[in-house]
Amino acid sequence: MTGTSELLAALIAGIGLGAFFFGGLWWTSRKGLASRRPALWFLGSFVVRTALTLAGFYAVSGGRWQPLTACLAGFFIVRLASTRWTRRQLSGGA
Repeated sequence: MTGTSELLAALIAGIGLGAFFFGGLWWTSRKGLASRRPALWFLGSFVVRTALTLAGFYAVSGGRWQPLTACLAGFFIVRLASTRWTRRQLSGGA
């Protein structure tokens, strides 16, 4: 059985993975659009971000669905927060 502390650690790991993935996407968008070779930036970033994030999910899950679900929940929380943050930034809000 999976303990509460293990699920909390998986949730926090998911938040970290989400911050890495979506922070990397934000950074790539800024750097890639100003680059002479944006396709290389976006493709390279996508491959690196996806590979490391999937490896993180695999490591956190330990072959069980409960920690994987908690990790995915943390990742999704960051996705929602980053979407709201970027939408607010683009509309000129504080």
